[in-house]
Amino acid sequence: MKKRFGIDIDGTVTSPASLIPFLNDAFGTNIKYEDITQYELTPFVNVTEDELAKWFEENEPRIYKGSPIAQGAKTVLSKWAKQHELFFISARGPQLLEVTKEWFQEQGLTFDHIELIGSHDKIAAAKKYQVEIFFEDKHDNAVMIHEECRIPVILFDTPYNQDPLPDGVIRVNNWLEAGQWVDQWLKK
Repeated sequence: MKKRFGIDIDGTVTSPASLIPFLNDAFGTNIKYEDITQYELTPFVNVTEDELAKWFEENEPRIYKGSPIAQGAKTVLSKWAKQHELFFISARGPQLLEVTKEWFQEQGLTFDHIELIGSHDKIAAAKKYQVEIFFEDKHDNAVMIHEECRIPVILFDTPYNQDPLPDGVIRVNNWLEAGQWVDQWLKK
């Protein structure tokens, strides 16, 4: 039976460490992936929130073009694309749609829809597209989507999302584990 999957892009389909080389290069830091223990990055780069936001906005296209795909994502997503509908819902701004589509094509990933909402609040998009499961890396997003939409949310484990989880938000280490969890879920 065909299901509709809602899938975040950054830190989920792309490697959660994607941004670190760009930060280190721009700000002369030596941040390691394990150091990023919170989602807010200003304490790691020692600039104001406004300065970081300005830098990020100016560099988003370059960052997104240069982000590596998460290990195992292509294998699992390619399998799902043949059986289910894949709706990618991202906090990226709508002006980045072409860059995003180009990245998907370069990675050999197919999609049914890409929605760039320009905000971390993905609940409205998840409801609008009636997704039946969601894949995320941001802790508060995962919890809110689960609680508001009453759907399972797969949370990809990172150093920045270690807060406790309610039932219905499932922590996985990688795409292989996500695929295994989904296989069991689909059997129910």
